[in-house]
Amino acid sequence: MRFLHTARWISFVSGRFARVDRTSRSAAASSLSALGIALGVMTLIVSLSVMNGFQRGFIDAIMEISSYHLRVENVVDEDSFKSFCAKSPLINVATPFYEAQSLMVGRNGAQSASLVRAVPYDICIKDCEFAKQAEVYAGSFDLTEPNSIVLGSELARSLNAGVGSEVSLLALSGGNDVSLFSDTRVFTVTGLFFSGYGDINSSFSFISLEDGKKYFGKDAKKIYGLKLKKSSEDSFVARSISKVFPDYSTESWRSYNRTFFGALRIEKNMLMLLVILIFVVVAVNIYNAMRRIVFERREEIAVLSALGGEKKEVQAVFVLQGFSIGFKGALLGLVLGLFLCTNMESVFTFIAESII
Repeated sequence: MRFLHTARWISFVSGRFARVDRTSRSAAASSLSALGIALGVMTLIVSLSVMNGFQRGFIDAIMEISSYHLRVENVVDEDSFKSFCAKSPLINVATPFYEAQSLMVGRNGAQSASLVRAVPYDICIKDCEFAKQAEVYAGSFDLTEPNSIVLGSELARSLNAGVGSEVSLLALSGGNDVSLFSDTRVFTVTGLFFSGYGDINSSFSFISLEDGKKYFGKDAKKIYGLKLKKSSEDSFVARSISKVFPDYSTESWRSYNRTFFGALRIEKNMLMLLVILIFVVVAVNIYNAMRRIVFERREEIAVLSALGGEKKEVQAVFVLQGFSIGFKGALLGLVLGLFLCTNMESVFTFIAESII
């Protein structure tokens, strides 16, 4: 009962002080402190939302198009491995492919480096997520005809190529039986795709698995890209493959994209550091505001002490007042942050129109 009674009078006195402070000289300091917290919380929510949104788009494009969840090499018995993947409840799709580096030549001698990946012609049918991430906006992902190729959007722009254009793989990496330079490797562009990751758009191109066997040489390594039901189960699936096929080499998306995810982690940590600095500045402002309020309330503090208020109880009055300022600022920042996140496209459009 005494605790409830003490809490009641502390809350009552703190509330009275807060109402009086709204019309005193401390009102500006308290309002600015609350506003600082609101802006800090809003910045934190919006920045994390935007960062996570960009990362999610990048990660989906990378794992669905580029790295897969697991890459398996040195597959000797393909039939047994395909049977293992089909029976596994954790594996969605197992896609064989070849890849090589190339220097492409397009119209008017335009040149650009590219990673040429040879995939099954029906990959968009068997792998729906691949088709979703590699969104074809011109032509179609058609590799049924020999010497057909699908280019990324930025790669096509660099080569000045469109649907129906011809591009030449002037230089191509491969084994000893592959000519480094040749002007006979001419492909017809059947489609252009766009993904959520710029590096894929500017460097990736796809040909059929049969053309890969033909042009990449006998020493080209066939790699199996595995899509899992849950990307977090990559380690478990890799161990399962190693037990059944000990000679096969597996690489997880975590190690394959270590540099990329390391850069994202550093970027997010720096962003969090900047937001923490904002909160440090706001905390100092609240502290100074509370010191000023305590200085202005010396007479009231003396009265409370004379009426039997203990030192910790009097301190709790001002701590509660500071907590109230912080809570109001955080609540306002939360509302503003969520509003901006849910209306991000409209906000960006408004800013762009205002600048223009």
